[in-house]
Amino acid sequence: MSPLSSWIRRGAAAACLIAVGACSTGADAVDQESGGSQRFVAGSGASTVYAVDDRASAPDISGELLDGEQFRLSEARGDVVVLNFWGSWCAPCRAEADDLERVYTATKASGVRFVGVNVKDTRSRAAAFDVNFKITYPSLFDQAGRVALQLKAAPPNAIPATIVIDREGRIAAVFRKGLLDDELQPVVGRIAAEKP
Repeated sequence: MSPLSSWIRRGAAAACLIAVGACSTGADAVDQESGGSQRFVAGSGASTVYAVDDRASAPDISGELLDGEQFRLSEARGDVVVLNFWGSWCAPCRAEADDLERVYTATKASGVRFVGVNVKDTRSRAAAFDVNFKITYPSLFDQAGRVALQLKAAPPNAIPATIVIDREGRIAAVFRKGLLDDELQPVVGRIAAEKP
């Protein structure tokens, strides 16, 4: 290889690195969370369970469920509500689906309701996911991600994310990762056992 062609290759490589760097940081950075249904931010693994006195009120989330029925969080007051943000395109969501269904089945008799929030998906793919994984609790269809934007006190800024709301309508726990049943069920059980 001649010295000139070697210099040209190094210069081209440097130009590519500069271009990539310019697109990835700063005020003009590319929005990594926007785009098609295949784009998501992996969870940080952070889990927070709030003491009763430190809980913020959850907004009155509402919307259309996958089956066409309407849901409003305020109508579930008195129950513990577990909101799980998911997409059919999300591998960790598929991995945790069986665990969430097991916790739902184990806790529903104690006044616990599960509601999925399907994001950046199509209605048909979301419905197929529920059938394939035998999910028996309902899910809001929230293609645009508007429900997550309402949860400013504890944003579910990863997919999957799970938020537990206590019987008083306050945010009691936030998980920004995929969950196993033995992680989620003890927390839900403790919150369900609290005196209103």
